Amino acid sequence: MENHNNVTEFILLGLFMKKEMKTVCFVIFTTFYLAIFLGNFIIFITITCSHLMQQPMYYFLWHLSFIDPCFTSTIVPRMISDLFSSRKAISYNCCMIQLFTLHLLGGVEIFILVSMAFDRYVAICKPLHYMTIVNRQRCNMLILTAWVVAFWHSVAQLFMMLRLPFCGPNQIEHYMCESKPLLKLACTDTHVASILVIANTGMVAVLTFLVLVASYIVILYHLRKHSAESRRKALSTCASHVTVVLFFFVPCITTYILPSDTMNDKEFSVFYTVIAPMLNPLIYTLRNAEMKNAMRKVWCKKLTFLLK
Repeated sequence: MENHNNVTEFILLGLFMKKEMKTVCFVIFTTFYLAIFLGNFIIFITITCSHLMQQPMYYFLWHLSFIDPCFTSTIVPRMISDLFSSRKAISYNCCMIQLFTLHLLGGVEIFILVSMAFDRYVAICKPLHYMTIVNRQRCNMLILTAWVVAFWHSVAQLFMMLRLPFCGPNQIEHYMCESKPLLKLACTDTHVASILVIANTGMVAVLTFLVLVASYIVILYHLRKHSAESRRKALSTCASHVTVVLFFFVPCITTYILPSDTMNDKEFSVFYTVIAPMLNPLIYTLRNAEMKNAMRKVWCKKLTFLLK
């Protein structure tokens, strides 16, 4: 495709410019990145090696614990290495690859969260038909749909960026290659492209968020008919999912819907690219007795085996 580019690379300006902030950021984000890998690894192995794998909710969580480290790995390692690099250059092709991968894995995560909400809806509102509706075949279909929809979403996002000419300057006011800061560098009218970006990413996030909110309103309505103990157990499970959804969707929607002049996109982006994936394992384990029991059994067995 002919896009009349004079730019062969971009310069990522990063999160902070001050040297003292860079040192603090290095320590914080390295710790966060290790925590993301460790937390999600523990959940992934726990579900793989326990009976929880047979339950749809934990099957979706198993996929989420695989996606989260992959998602952050498209951003955080480079962001950490760039903190002390004298020249934070990324080639045009690598920039487009990062953009595509970011939206692909982020899209999969969004639709897995929707699948988890669907699982909770059926479990609470249609408990007698739960095993028939949320069977393994349907779970696999939901996961496959998440990948397919996220793939086409990413292709659309990439196609819009590839059509834009970049003649210079080439400094991206961000720590990653993202659509909105890239649009500012295009040497053409980006009004239509900006609307398409909001429609493609912003509205996808908004619509899925509204679907999630609607599902939990219906769940709360149905819980009125349950006993106090059933309500407590259901709300405890749902509270974990709602917390994860809020940490991921609110910053994501804010980043894409609000005009760039009213806020700093990159600071909001930290929430859904780093903080939310780090908190997911904690949120899903600290409030979940079943998960904590499974972790205790699985890791005690493994430690006993290693010590023999």
